[in-house]
Amino acid sequence: MPAPNDPGRCPTALEAENTLIAVVEMSQSSWLVAAMVPGVGRHPLKKLEADEAALLRLLERWRGEAAKAGRSITRIAVAFEAGRDGFWLARWLRARSVEAHVIHPTSVAVSREHRRAKTDRLDTELLKRSFLGWLRGEPNHCSMATVPTLEEEDAKRPHRERESLVAERTRVVNRMRGCLARLGIRAFRPTLRKAPERLESLRTREGAAVPPNTLAELRRDMARLRFITDQIREVEAARLERLERTPGEKQTAMVRLLARIIGVGVETADMLVREVLSRDLRDRRAVARYAGLTGTPDASGAKRREKGLAKAATRGCAAA
Repeated sequence: MPAPNDPGRCPTALEAENTLIAVVEMSQSSWLVAAMVPGVGRHPLKKLEADEAALLRLLERWRGEAAKAGRSITRIAVAFEAGRDGFWLARWLRARSVEAHVIHPTSVAVSREHRRAKTDRLDTELLKRSFLGWLRGEPNHCSMATVPTLEEEDAKRPHRERESLVAERTRVVNRMRGCLARLGIRAFRPTLRKAPERLESLRTREGAAVPPNTLAELRRDMARLRFITDQIREVEAARLERLERTPGEKQTAMVRLLARIIGVGVETADMLVREVLSRDLRDRRAVARYAGLTGTPDASGAKRREKGLAKAATRGCAAA
């Protein structure tokens, strides 16, 4: 029997005679749907426009084909890989009594051959085999992602946006420092408040002024840096305002409690609450895997060694 909250096994027993199984290979312009329909000898494969209503009509059509073959469909299970489209389709299908799952792409084993055929049709066959094994309760076929609600997904946006803005700020600063280093200027700090005013007084190692094109580029980077910095401050101010506005919420209380720990600021506390503590991790091993604290043993024949921590953590958790 699968352990509670085990994403690697289906908690519900599979009744193959009454279950319509389908997988969707999603792209920006079209979807390729493959299915296993009870009572139908063939494995149907259908290409659709990226339209959820058309997908639902197709599933109902296959349900009708199974009914004509004398099979009563009591369960429709659909899966697709996590990607650009996120979780909206899973929520939409679940609202219409369709069991929808989102597969972790890295949990599906693929061929290790250097040259291998890869098409949407082959990808759907691979997804179908992996999903069928997961439904049967067999381990190590694939792992499912937890489908968040729209509110839970939206609550993660502020700190993820801030992380992206901080990375963009670092790229701009490094680009400016590299530009100045080519002229032998190393003591200039672009992040200072009066840095734009000091650009005109900069001199190269030869004693010349900064060339006009380089100076114009630095001014544009300065303007971009100010804009990014203002956006970071806006995100941080909105987060503090939200914490003040909703003191009674459970997650707000958790953020405040964590922020009281020495060395843990509001940003780290908010990330931990929204990304880590909001997940229903089943045991300590799952927590360690999420944080990248699992070992990587290397054993073959008489050789036995430990290669250290895997360091394959979620980006936000690793940054903390």
